[in-house]
Amino acid sequence: MARNIGAMPKTLRGQITVIILVALVTVIVTGRTLENLAKNDYAVPNLENAAAQVKTIALLLSKASPPERNSILANARRAGLDVSLAPVSVADNFTTSPEMQGIAETIIDFLFPPDGEAPLGGWRAFMDDRRIIAEKVDDQNMVIFFGFPDAIMTSSSLSQSFYYFIAVIVLIAFFFAFAIRAITEPIKRISDAAMQADINNSSPIFEERGSIEIVSLARALNAMRNRIRLMVEGRTRMLRGISHDVRTPLTRLRLRTERMADTALRETLLADIDHIDNLLAESLNYLRDDYATEDVERVDVASILQTVCSDFSDVGHKVSYSGPNKLVANCRPLSITRAVTNLCENAVKFAEHVDVHLADNGRGFSISVIDDGPGIPASLHEKVLEPFFKVDSARTDGKAGFGLGLSIVADIAHSHHGSLRLRSHQPRGLIAEMRIAET
Repeated sequence: MARNIGAMPKTLRGQITVIILVALVTVIVTGRTLENLAKNDYAVPNLENAAAQVKTIALLLSKASPPERNSILANARRAGLDVSLAPVSVADNFTTSPEMQGIAETIIDFLFPPDGEAPLGGWRAFMDDRRIIAEKVDDQNMVIFFGFPDAIMTSSSLSQSFYYFIAVIVLIAFFFAFAIRAITEPIKRISDAAMQADINNSSPIFEERGSIEIVSLARALNAMRNRIRLMVEGRTRMLRGISHDVRTPLTRLRLRTERMADTALRETLLADIDHIDNLLAESLNYLRDDYATEDVERVDVASILQTVCSDFSDVGHKVSYSGPNKLVANCRPLSITRAVTNLCENAVKFAEHVDVHLADNGRGFSISVIDDGPGIPASLHEKVLEPFFKVDSARTDGKAGFGLGLSIVADIAHSHHGSLRLRSHQPRGLIAEMRIAET
């Protein structure tokens, strides 16, 4: 479909060009209106015009005799000009700034200097805290013009200040609105979508609308997400296929080993076969990703944790629950059960007592599994969350698993837009805190 002639350009470059052109037109029209308003309605005196009048009077005085000078000054005063003759030596008492001068007037003088040749003492000459314009009449005398009004402007300020002021305001306003509409809001929308992204969902999550650059970014992110999803699915299928192919000969090996006469060798081989089988089972369990596809439900989290603690207590482990009797929140209940179970299984291998603590933090909840075991060195608290990483020096006695339990818990926490953090417990032990953001 063809784009309308007056439609906004689709590229950021085109939109910025249109914004600049519209701003220039707005500045010209608005500035001209304000300039005419200031000149016609307020009639602000012009500094250069006042200096030209003083120059004219000084020229007339220089050609006149002493009696004629008095007449010229008298006529000028009758015309409303506060002028007087003074010795040239008085110019030594001129200053460039009064004791008290308006900040706005000083800024205008600095930004918009007057045009033309400067009078005696400069454009900013003051005497007795009064602004003056002085011109030399002859070698002994000069004429001084007093009586400036409070508002005095230069010709450049009358013609330019409005345009500068309007240009700054208009450009800031236009670009601020443009940045929010065309850049900030789309990027925030993409950022929020990335935080909510589910790699197992094949539908696009980044909305492809806005300028061409934003649409291209969203389209590239959607394509990248699809490539990652296909890569993960291919890896999962490959490992599942390998697991299936390995388990078939592993079963035959187990049957043949059980028929062996040598009891000691048979037990050793069977232990190795069990180890390989458990490793395959744990790997497939890690790749199952049930927590990513499970629906979010509103459940009583406290009841889930109490059930997990009771299951461990029933088989002889000292696992207790502390926290509210009821805490209803939105989460994936099976995933939360799996995560807490993994944490408790890790804890009971090395600790005498385990406490599962639940706390409401306003925008979600946190679950802390606290044990009194040997703990994990603080330098490895981040490392142990990686798949297949094991800390043999901290977890001894042959009780170490395959390094996937904490990785699964971390993935479950991330699927809830939360996090898993490990901390040392004093005087000994480990605290595994899982923060869940309620969705």
